Amino acid sequence: MKNPMLEVVSLLLEKLLLISNFKLFSVCAPEEGTGRNRSYETNSFIRGDVLEVSRTHFTHYGIYLGDNRVAHLMPDILLALTNDKGRTQKVVSNKRLLPGVVCKLASIRVDTVEDFAYGADILVNHLDQTLKKKALLNEEVARRAEEELGLTSYSLLWNNCEHFVTYCRYGTPISPQADKFYEIVKIIIRDQRSFLASAVLGLVSIIYTGLTSYMTLPAICIPFCLWMMSD
Repeated sequence: MKNPMLEVVSLLLEKLLLISNFKLFSVCAPEEGTGRNRSYETNSFIRGDVLEVSRTHFTHYGIYLGDNRVAHLMPDILLALTNDKGRTQKVVSNKRLLPGVVCKLASIRVDTVEDFAYGADILVNHLDQTLKKKALLNEEVARRAEEELGLTSYSLLWNNCEHFVTYCRYGTPISPQADKFYEIVKIIIRDQRSFLASAVLGLVSIIYTGLTSYMTLPAICIPFCLWMMSD
C-alpha cells in the first residue's frame, strides 16, 4: 500500500519541477513548424545508440532503431481523447505535450530523426561516463526499446524520457536530471529561510481564503515539515 504522505510529497515535487522549469516542454517538442526542414546525417548513428537533443533547461533522449527511426517517451494528452492512430501518430506539439505532462499520459513511440530533433543538434550520448555503469550491447538496447513501445504513464520525477533510455541501455531506470533537481530541493529544505517564507505565504493564504480545510492543512504542514528538516 502506498504511503499517502510520500504521494503528497512526490506530487509537490513534481509541481515544483513543472513550475521552475516551464521551458522544459520544449524538451520533447517545440512548436509545430520549428526547424522541421533540417536534414541529418544518420550514417554516423548505430542501431541502439542513445541520441541526445539539448534544450534550454533539459535534455531529451531517444534510442536509435536504425532506418531513420528513433524510439522515445513522449507525453501526449491526445492519447486520452481519441483512439485514432492517424491523429496520435502525428508529431506531438506543445499543445498536446503540456496537458499530457499534467495528466501523466504518455507513450513510447517511434518518430523520424527529423521529428525527434525538431531542428536541434543531435549528439550520440551513451551516458556511460556520467553514470559509470556497464552498458548492454547496442542490439539489446534497441530490442528493449522496441519491446517498450506503446502507452505508458508519465512522471517528471519517476518516468521520463531519461528513465526510458537508461532502462534500455543499463537495465535500470535512472534520471540524472531528476537527481539534480532533488539536490536543489534538499538545499532549499535545509535553509531555514524556506521555512520562514512558507510560513508567511501560509499565513497570507489563510487570511485571504479563511480557515478552509484544503488551505489550512497545507499552510500548517508544509512550514512544519520544512522546519523539522532544516538545519
